[in-house]
Amino acid sequence: MGKEKNPRRVAENEAMAKTRMLRTSPQKLNLVAQMIRGKKVEKALTDLTFSNKRIAQDVKKCLQSAIANAENNHNLDVDELIVAEAWVGKNLVMKRGRPRARGRFGALKKPFSEITIKVRQVEEQA
Repeated sequence: MGKEKNPRRVAENEAMAKTRMLRTSPQKLNLVAQMIRGKKVEKALTDLTFSNKRIAQDVKKCLQSAIANAENNHNLDVDELIVAEAWVGKNLVMKRGRPRARGRFGALKKPFSEITIKVRQVEEQA
C-alpha cells in the first residue's frame, strides 16, 4: 500500500529553487535575472555579489539555494552547473495611498514578485 512517489518536476541533471514575496517589481527583478541567465554558477554568483541593484542579494540567496539543492538532493557536480533558466513572476500588490491636493487621493502600488532559478549540470567540452 502507500502512495506512489511524486515524479520530479525537473530533469535528472537539473535542480531548482524558488523565492516568493520579494519586495520589488517584476520588471526590476527581471533585469537582475537577465544578468545571470546562461552563465556558469560561479560567474553568476560573482556578478550578483558586485551588482549595484538592491534586489541582487535576494537573487543570490535563491541561486545559492538552487546550487545546494543540486548538490545535496540530486548529487550533481557544482563545478559543472550553469543557470539554465531564471524567470520572474508577479505576486501580491499592496495598495496604499497618500492624500493629495483638493481632496484627492494618490494611489501607491507596492508590488511583490517571485523568482525561480533552474540550474543544469553540463559536461565541459575538452
